[in-house]
Amino acid sequence: MLTAKENFLETIKKDGKPDRLVNQYDPLVVIPNPVGAYCRGHRVRGKNGIDRWGVTEIWPEDQPAAIPHVTAENKVCPDVTRWRDYVKAPDLVGACGDHALWAGSIERMAQVDKNEQLTMCVMGTGIFEQLHALMGFEDTLVNLMVEPEAMTELAAYIGEYRTTYARLLIEHLHPDVIISLDDWGTKDSLFMQPDLWREIIKPNYEKMYKYIKSTGTLLIHHSDSYLEPLVEDMVELGIDVWQGVLPTNDIVMLQKQLGGRMAMMGGIDSGIDTADSTEEEIRAEVQRVCSEYGPGGHFIPSITYGPDPSIFPHVTPTVRDEINKYNQKHYGVSYRKL
Repeated sequence: MLTAKENFLETIKKDGKPDRLVNQYDPLVVIPNPVGAYCRGHRVRGKNGIDRWGVTEIWPEDQPAAIPHVTAENKVCPDVTRWRDYVKAPDLVGACGDHALWAGSIERMAQVDKNEQLTMCVMGTGIFEQLHALMGFEDTLVNLMVEPEAMTELAAYIGEYRTTYARLLIEHLHPDVIISLDDWGTKDSLFMQPDLWREIIKPNYEKMYKYIKSTGTLLIHHSDSYLEPLVEDMVELGIDVWQGVLPTNDIVMLQKQLGGRMAMMGGIDSGIDTADSTEEEIRAEVQRVCSEYGPGGHFIPSITYGPDPSIFPHVTPTVRDEINKYNQKHYGVSYRKL
């Protein structure tokens, strides 16, 4: 029986030979780090706050996470043609460059059994998400069409910030995996035309992801979106795993198209993650996903969120147990607790 780490690596290899389905994030250990704490440490359930970019965020008690709350009065960038007057990226090197700050993260890295699991660092709020946090969603979509030059400049500025973020993680921790989050679409469409994404957003990911891949770090990109028109671009970017693939994408078709050039992770409809979802409903959805997508290979069943458990605590244990049962039945592999 392969270890969780070995099975994950075999799953994402083009010619890999996994011995079972990977069970969500079981092979991956998230390592907290100073950059994440500096950028997101202000987020507290039930409280509002302002982040390092000056973006107002709210986190109601009954919601799963903090979100930007952009109004005409508080938007950071009211005029993208003058973005330099308004937008100032956090000084990550000044705040997090001292290696002594990373001692706790290094200690956590050392506690991971490298035979069993891979270490992973999270980079939240991608380039598109940062754009709409600064000016609001409507302004972002309009400005992409009517002010492409200014938006290209601002996207490049955010891209340099994100590359600095990645460099700090890699230089101080050398994680096995980085998961980078940026949603590029809705449930059933892209936020913009593919050519516009390729013109303004993609070039910055080419630079950032080229650097990450040059260090030997595995790359997971989270986007719980419909992204069928962009999958070949994602392969070109060097993404090893597309995490968050929604079932509104034709996953079986994409498995055949990709042929193992990029693995996919997700598929489980987040509609099962509710306060009143039953065990039977959750297990039925997991069975559907494993049965429909598992045979096509290079697929990891999971809830489509980023590296977080389900919103409601009864869901994740049931999902995990049902994947284990599927593996036992179809591969003869029993779950081994990590």
